[in-house]
Amino acid sequence: MAEPAHVEYDADLSGLNTFGLKARAARLLRLRSAEEAVAAVHAPGWADAPRLVLGGGSNLVLTGDFAGTVLKVEIAGRRLMREEADAWIVEAGAGENWHDFVRWTLMQGWPGLENLSLIPGTVGAAPIQNIGAYGLEVVDRFDSLDAVDLETGACRSFALDDCGFGYRDSVFKRQPGRWLVTAVRFRLPRPWQPVTRYADVAREMEARGVTAPTPLDVSDAVIAIRRRKLPDPAEIGNAGSFFKNPVVDAAHCARLLADHPAMPHYPQADGGEKLAAGWLIEQAGWKGRSLGPVGSFERQALVLVNRGGACGADVARIAQAIMADVEARFGVRLEPEPVFV
Repeated sequence: MAEPAHVEYDADLSGLNTFGLKARAARLLRLRSAEEAVAAVHAPGWADAPRLVLGGGSNLVLTGDFAGTVLKVEIAGRRLMREEADAWIVEAGAGENWHDFVRWTLMQGWPGLENLSLIPGTVGAAPIQNIGAYGLEVVDRFDSLDAVDLETGACRSFALDDCGFGYRDSVFKRQPGRWLVTAVRFRLPRPWQPVTRYADVAREMEARGVTAPTPLDVSDAVIAIRRRKLPDPAEIGNAGSFFKNPVVDAAHCARLLADHPAMPHYPQADGGEKLAAGWLIEQAGWKGRSLGPVGSFERQALVLVNRGGACGADVARIAQAIMADVEARFGVRLEPEPVFV
């Protein structure tokens, strides 16, 4: 069998991860279709090497060079599959830019993803991480997806119940290197109702004098909030929110509130309380502080930034230091969102 197309050797990965971390891959294979992904699995020697599936590189910490094959997903395409009485079913190739896809759906008159505007990354990565922001997660709008089994080359479709979605989690994230997502379908609700219960969104709407928001109003508000709070990866390397918001039991939350009455907390359906990781990090004294070339962002403590020349070990070092300080002060163990490779 011939060698796969679009292959590079000793490939530089520093421009393929939003943190801008220095790393190289033994092989980089750019995939433009599901058929190319299947062919790669069946090519002699390729399936036996370590593999890393890469989308936009926005949820990734490269801790060193990668000795195997990086599969860069560049599958394009977006379309309305069908209209139903209560929803539009819209599909996108896994390599499509997530934010561009969200804005495209809104311009077509198919709202529902507006709260997830300006999240970096690709469509294919969105369900893997079950991305979420401002009161909405991918699971809330998910219909189904197609993926290639990188162990067998078989193609499979996943319905909602097959994906094991959790908070920034899915069956795909729990089985790294097993599945390569090729296309994702979303169920966008008809009639549409705005999701503006998140405090920041509500305040932005009030500041803009918007009392009956349209989908574009919500998207524009989310974009404005994110631009004020979060650094642009094109200007300073980062992976977005670095830590998950931890959930503690009600008793633990009550003890913390006794000492910190201003602490943000959000009741959960299971009786637990979700805490704001950014607030905990800021109270532990890390907002705007650096450890070597990596630091906590000045406007949002939850974001770690590459101030220049950082490697994966630098990111791991400050992440561990922040986690240790938060745990010592609050008895809460933070968990990173990005995948360490």
